[in-house]
Amino acid sequence: MEATVYNIKGESTGRSVELSNEIFAVEPRDHSIYLDVKQYLANQRQGTHKSKERGEISGSTRKIKKQKGTGGARAGSIKSPLFKGGGRIFGPRPRDYSFKLNKKVKRLARLSALSYKATANDIIVLEDFVLDTPKTAEFLAIKNNLDISGKKTLWVLPEENKNVYLSARNLPGVQIITPQELNTYSLLYAQKLVLCEGAISKLGWMLGVSADVQ
Repeated sequence: MEATVYNIKGESTGRSVELSNEIFAVEPRDHSIYLDVKQYLANQRQGTHKSKERGEISGSTRKIKKQKGTGGARAGSIKSPLFKGGGRIFGPRPRDYSFKLNKKVKRLARLSALSYKATANDIIVLEDFVLDTPKTAEFLAIKNNLDISGKKTLWVLPEENKNVYLSARNLPGVQIITPQELNTYSLLYAQKLVLCEGAISKLGWMLGVSADVQ
């Protein structure tokens, strides 16, 4: 499939880029997307949560009342979870939430997300650009020229560009990444995917597929 290449003024450059069907027109696998997003979100969890159980509570260890004859249930410690101030039953403990996911599954999830974007015409191919200085207003003007103002956007640059990153980091709903940082969650979260021209071939190389500019 072909996509028109636009410049930062929002005008067509008269050129087009061939978006490989092996990347942008595969049969989506929703379960692979689910697993990849689940792993991404799991990896964001710090896993440092902790609550005290009865063995970790400070307090007296004496038996608080006699075993029988009170008409109530047995109680051996004030640190019991049944009493106010007692320990928590099976409370959370520090743990690692990450889990293994096969590379082929992750690759298929990314291809599926890209194909969904292409099917919905939510991909904009932008001519490579640079910003001499960090200017949020200048970046915002580019976004307005592309008619994506007010939409959550994911910008894929061919390589790290500090000025572009600094210009966009204060704008809500804007994420700047390189092809190596592409992930399924960010693709699905964004309403529009802005692919810089030079990033397409690198994206294809990362996913094992070539893409040619015409």
